[in-house]
Amino acid sequence: MKVRAAEDAGTRRWQIGAVRVTQVIESRGANPPSFLFAGLTAERVQSHAWLRPHFAHADGRLFASIHCFVVESQGRRIVVDTCVGNDKARSTAMWNQLHGPFLDDLARAGFPAASIDVVLCTHMHTDHVGWNTRLAGERWVPTFANARYLFSRAEYEHWVGAGDDEELQVLADSVRPIVEVGLADWVASDHVLTGEVRLEPTPGHTPGHVSVRLRSRGSEAVITGDLMHHPIQCCEPRVGSRFDVDSQAAYETRLRFLREQADRNVLVLGTHFAAPTAGWIASAGDAWEFRGQAAGIGRGRPA
Repeated sequence: MKVRAAEDAGTRRWQIGAVRVTQVIESRGANPPSFLFAGLTAERVQSHAWLRPHFAHADGRLFASIHCFVVESQGRRIVVDTCVGNDKARSTAMWNQLHGPFLDDLARAGFPAASIDVVLCTHMHTDHVGWNTRLAGERWVPTFANARYLFSRAEYEHWVGAGDDEELQVLADSVRPIVEVGLADWVASDHVLTGEVRLEPTPGHTPGHVSVRLRSRGSEAVITGDLMHHPIQCCEPRVGSRFDVDSQAAYETRLRFLREQADRNVLVLGTHFAAPTAGWIASAGDAWEFRGQAAGIGRGRPA
């Protein structure tokens, strides 16, 4: 399998056969392990030397990124996850009332909002649906007015019925405005977008969570969504996110994913992985490691 990567002006791109994937970053930073993972200590992070310097700081903080992937396949431009968004009232301080340049960065990468054909949300958490809409006066309107938005009905109905005030706010400003103007398509968790791009059910983090499988000209890749938040979950798959709806199902999904992708030429694109973001799952004793795609990072692609 041949996978080519390029980087220009801070934008990373990967070529998977005839499919091109572009990463556009909204934000990145480092947080204590406890921000995402209850019970995970800095000392445990520090015990995994392979995480440094790209995925963890020497003091045990974890590097992370919030970004979208734009997938170009068979004439379609598909945005996978739409980050946090501007002007959204959120309880997490670092995401509250943002005023960032994401749309300008997306356009500079070659993807003005009007050029997007499909928006796919792997699930409906706040950092995956935010740029579905933008504020116009006092109304939330679709950011990608020419696109169809692909949603899971099971995911939507779960959050409607969950009674979670924060998530209901997310639905109100970032999902319902899309439904109300008729741009939403309710799709199955194995929906086929093109002959090269399809969804795969990866439940646990949320009930309707999906990942995205890319196959083209003998090359293969997968966009994880939040079945994993950080590469440390390769060597410690039992470490679950504080935001998992069903922690046992999330663990089982993650374990199955690691076993199935390990030691294969499948490029894994982590939805929250810091640079190099893409790499391969490789066996390491009774667990796994994430070996970054960029030259000189980790031990390279598995044989």
